[in-house]
Amino acid sequence: MTETLFAFDERNYLDCQEAYRGHKKQEYYLGDYTIKAGSSIDVRAEKKAVGSYSIIRLRSKTGLSFLRSWNHIREDATDVMVLWFVKRGRLCIAHHGQRSVAAAGEFAITTSMKPFSIECETDEASLHEVLHVIIPAHEFRQFVPREIKSGFTVDSAGRELALAEHIITEVFQDAGMLSEQTEQLLLSGAMAAVAEAIGGREECFLVRPSLREQRLEEVLRYIDIHLSDPHLSAGIVAKACGISPRYLSALLKENGTPFSELVWDKRVNIASRWLSTSRPSDISIAEIAFRVGFKSPAHFSRMFKRVFKQGPREFRTACLERRGASPESQADLVPGHMSGCGTNTLQ
Repeated sequence: MTETLFAFDERNYLDCQEAYRGHKKQEYYLGDYTIKAGSSIDVRAEKKAVGSYSIIRLRSKTGLSFLRSWNHIREDATDVMVLWFVKRGRLCIAHHGQRSVAAAGEFAITTSMKPFSIECETDEASLHEVLHVIIPAHEFRQFVPREIKSGFTVDSAGRELALAEHIITEVFQDAGMLSEQTEQLLLSGAMAAVAEAIGGREECFLVRPSLREQRLEEVLRYIDIHLSDPHLSAGIVAKACGISPRYLSALLKENGTPFSELVWDKRVNIASRWLSTSRPSDISIAEIAFRVGFKSPAHFSRMFKRVFKQGPREFRTACLERRGASPESQADLVPGHMSGCGTNTLQ
């Protein structure tokens, strides 16, 4: 049988933050829940528990929003997957710096162990309705063992998702005619249908880098952070990243650039951008050299000329002239808008 999880109107909607998890505060997970003020506020959630599953039908006549942050995750550490079937209105999900929108007739998944925010928008008739299933992540992984990309959306009109939605709706609406064991079996069948529907969609899954790719990323990040250190060496980087110098050499070889060449290219490239967007009155060539990790201005000049076929002073002068300014001009130079200057920098 279903039960009312919460019901809010114009008299109590400001209490939603404290009451949206039910009177036992066991449904959903921690987050910032907000109901937008409107001329007609009517928000109702009905719930049916089947074993460790919760099926919830949410209906609203006004917009809703929910935010789950890292602070919420650290506080309650609830690891569940939420399967959303949008009936009316739209579900706008922000996650990992991206935004997904599930309109009526579409399906989405979110996970409680990653930060996200949701905006529930009403349709032209000022109505919003979703049917969603909350399932422990470890149980969902029995059907979909790969790591799901939270917030993805797909059309639920496909045969498998349509069947899953139908089964879930029937179980939700059942008035005690089915045994709990039968309901659990039906929900397992619905999860299998969901797994079949998304199994061939690579866009639904996270692509985890290999161990070697992760190691290379760590190495490159360490080099970028410590590039200004004139004593930076392969041995220092290898030790800091917990790998052997030989393994470091192999990683960089696979990446196509030996250690010393990689470091010098980065330093010269950064210096060229700095020179092309600054004036002598801003910063001297010697200071730029030291700031990017060269031990002496003379060494910097030799390395710079090897790449650009001209010294750093001549390079800066040419860039200033292209900007219509003399080397001593105080006119502002806008970074990133050099015309034909620094185009030969190594990437």
